[in-house]
Amino acid sequence: MRFAIALLVVLAIASIIGTVLKQQEPYPNYVAQFGPFWAEIFHSLGLYNVYSSWWFSAILLFLVVSLSLCLWRNGPHMIAEMRSWKDRVQENSLRAFGHRADFEGAHARAETAARLQRLIKASGYRYKVKQNDGGLLIAAKRGALSKLGYIFAHLAIVVICIGGLLDSNLPVRLQMWLFDKSPLQGNAVIAEIAPKHRLSTSNPSFRGYAWVPEGQHVSTAILNQVDGTLIQDLPFTLQLNQFIVEYYSTGMPKRFVSDIVVLDKTSQQPIAARIEVNKPFIYRGIAIYQSSFEDGGSSVQFTAYPMVGSKVRSFPLKGHINSSLSLTSDGATLELTDFRAINVENIADADGKADVRGVARRSLKEAFDERLGSGAKTSKPQTLRNIGPSVQYKIRDTTGQAREFNHYMLPLEIDGEWVFLAGMRENPQQPFRYLRIPADTEHTVKTWMQLRAALQNPLLRIAAAKRFAARLAQPGTPLQLQLERSAARVLGLFAGDQALTQAIQNDGADTAGGFAALAKFIESSVPKAEQAKAVELLLRTLEGAFWDLWQIVRERAGLIPNVENAANGRFVQSAINALSDSFFYRAPVFLQLDSFNEVKASVFQVTRSPGKKIVYFGSLLLVLGVFAMFYVRERRVWFWLKESEHDAGTTVLMAMSAARRTLDFENEFVQLRHQVGRTLNIPDTL
Repeated sequence: MRFAIALLVVLAIASIIGTVLKQQEPYPNYVAQFGPFWAEIFHSLGLYNVYSSWWFSAILLFLVVSLSLCLWRNGPHMIAEMRSWKDRVQENSLRAFGHRADFEGAHARAETAARLQRLIKASGYRYKVKQNDGGLLIAAKRGALSKLGYIFAHLAIVVICIGGLLDSNLPVRLQMWLFDKSPLQGNAVIAEIAPKHRLSTSNPSFRGYAWVPEGQHVSTAILNQVDGTLIQDLPFTLQLNQFIVEYYSTGMPKRFVSDIVVLDKTSQQPIAARIEVNKPFIYRGIAIYQSSFEDGGSSVQFTAYPMVGSKVRSFPLKGHINSSLSLTSDGATLELTDFRAINVENIADADGKADVRGVARRSLKEAFDERLGSGAKTSKPQTLRNIGPSVQYKIRDTTGQAREFNHYMLPLEIDGEWVFLAGMRENPQQPFRYLRIPADTEHTVKTWMQLRAALQNPLLRIAAAKRFAARLAQPGTPLQLQLERSAARVLGLFAGDQALTQAIQNDGADTAGGFAALAKFIESSVPKAEQAKAVELLLRTLEGAFWDLWQIVRERAGLIPNVENAANGRFVQSAINALSDSFFYRAPVFLQLDSFNEVKASVFQVTRSPGKKIVYFGSLLLVLGVFAMFYVRERRVWFWLKESEHDAGTTVLMAMSAARRTLDFENEFVQLRHQVGRTLNIPDTL
């Protein structure tokens, strides 16, 4: 019993984990939530799919076998004892009871027996009268059904475990073992998937997911397995006519609804239904739940800007989500993975004020990880805001390596400055690091892209350095020449000019460009005591020369020069910061989302769970069993009547017993003893 209770505790804890921890999520989601170390430990324990894990099913099977044997051994004995009147006792046996009383009545034995029978019947006892040699025995009992409490409680656990096994992954596993079914690894067209990867419509129990875009239909569900997926054929076709989503004022989803049509494959009878969260549609024993919603293949249009070299010419690009297309001539491909029309993010600092500031040398992770993401993931004061559509994609090079990008379509105003957010990560286990590109007066990235290309043009860098030196020194003076060389060198280092950065590389370390290259240059060429002053001088030189580079870009575009003011100065600083961070962006092109045609898709959970009703029945048995065990008390009373030896009266020996001797039983015995005395009109003697 102790071992069984320990197993039940393990099951209870596992069930709590399975309820709190979202099950069957992609493994990278758990890595991002718990970290690589704990994510791997939890994965090895099977906590991401608790109800289908081998140890969970093993515990259920053990409890079924163990408790079934226990019931088989003890149940018949308990039922026989419950039905027994125990009317074979003798007077000497009754006198050995701890709770007994003797009475001397003046009535005849028949009259005394009749009075006692009326008393115990009024007290709720059932009784049996038996004539024995030398006396008359009245055997009474009450609460005999308490024995059923033990049987019901144990039987309930067996029933619940059987229901749990039916709704677990065990039926699917049995088909894999017995009928040579195997999970499908990789992607394939549903119609072309071999029968060994498919489960028939007669599968007794399954839990899968169906992804249905608006206006399309499916007749299969996907069953996720540890080593792949199985295809579950459905006895009907599920079509999504319309997906409706409503939002709160903050932009968070408030309600999402799917209008569906179910077409039976046999009768060809269409049935329209509406599915909401916690309001499933059940057809032929299969429940269809609204699980979530995703993009269903929206069409998107981009403007692609080069991110390498001195070219600035952009080009249009079109595609659909969940498709791929060639991106560059060297074989890189673009994989469009997701689109979101609404993104609610928490834009707040520790004081609760909207702010995404950070000095140029502050890492993007520090600047954005605490501020961009679901508001539910932070305990800091929240400023929830819908920051518009976003698109997520991967760029895969010829070696198969891919980087993932997440771009927001609209600029976001942060602390009075409009910026475009462009995220990048090397692998799904990492968070996105966001590049902040300052928006120009037309709320586009064109100006910054022109500055990026101009920075990579050596001739334009030299021209900018000359203008910078001419503004600060007299023409032809040594100071002008020195400023010109310094500005050209700073711009070259910042631009990642290979000839300049090669000299400051240490042990083959790639300094690329940006502030990292400037910092490396100062460390390698300036004494430590003078480095702080050198940093200030280089930054001032960089900002000044970059201003002149901007004016050259405007002149080449046929625009008038800028006026030096606070707004333009801030744009220059933001542009420099973004250019420095762009060396970590590492993409051949930047894709600016221009327009889209959204197509929504619903994700349905499709389940056949025959064990659910069995579990409900087992739960009812458990309630009845526990109630009977704790609140129904079995009591037995015997009266041994024989004629008195001294007169015409009757002597009565009363004995009482109970399965559990409690204070209530003691009081009940005293009360019944007094009632017997009053019934016989005599005082009792112990």
